[in-house]
Amino acid sequence: LAERRVWCSKKLTVLLCLLQAAAGILCYVGAYVFITYDDYDHFFEDVYTLIPAVIIIAVGTLLFVIGLIGCCATIRESRCGLATFVIILLLVFITEVVVVVLGYIYRAKVEDEVDHSIQKVYNGYNGTNPDAASRAIDYVQRQLRCCGIRNYSDWENTVWFKQTKNNSVPLSCCKAALSNCTGSLTHPMDLYSEGCEALVVKKLQEIMMYVIWAALAFAAIQLLGMLCACIVLCRRSRDPAYELLITGGTYA
Repeated sequence: LAERRVWCSKKLTVLLCLLQAAAGILCYVGAYVFITYDDYDHFFEDVYTLIPAVIIIAVGTLLFVIGLIGCCATIRESRCGLATFVIILLLVFITEVVVVVLGYIYRAKVEDEVDHSIQKVYNGYNGTNPDAASRAIDYVQRQLRCCGIRNYSDWENTVWFKQTKNNSVPLSCCKAALSNCTGSLTHPMDLYSEGCEALVVKKLQEIMMYVIWAALAFAAIQLLGMLCACIVLCRRSRDPAYELLITGGTYA
């Protein structure tokens, strides 16, 4: 029974090594955070928010290499290879815990950051010659189907609204299903009624949660991989003559 447990542990370790190929998911999540941040960076100016994304991409890349080391070490039952595998997995595990902690810290800061910057962004809107901030507002209002900070009436307090003097909000406030909407405040039913601030906060917090959940999931895999590798390593140390996975294999 003990031999069977060890054999299963070796098989499971190989399986876990192969699962490291799924580290591409980590890279995808990190890249997704970068891309989305580029769309919302005017509403959230703290660039340090990207630190968890940078770390998670680096970890994902490293896991490809770790997977190769772990698979080779397990198949050959190399003590040195398995020990290196466990140490690297431990370092990666600690790194992923750090990512989770940072993710929660920055997730908690999202609401304050957006509340601090969104009024300034809306005041800088220029519909006739849109700059990056103006394009960001139009993008957010179309994507999140919102208008203004808390509702469409917030546009009345902006510099752009006072300069145009046409009692209208940007066309990005118009409901997507309507083709004849002019943004006029005399037809409020044509406009999105929900404000953008709450939706931007929700979106950014969701993005950060993707990072947190990805890091937690892979941290659990790393922990299981370390335990299995340790079982194989300990058994290898006590009985170097027990059957290798590959018949005719050599000892480390």
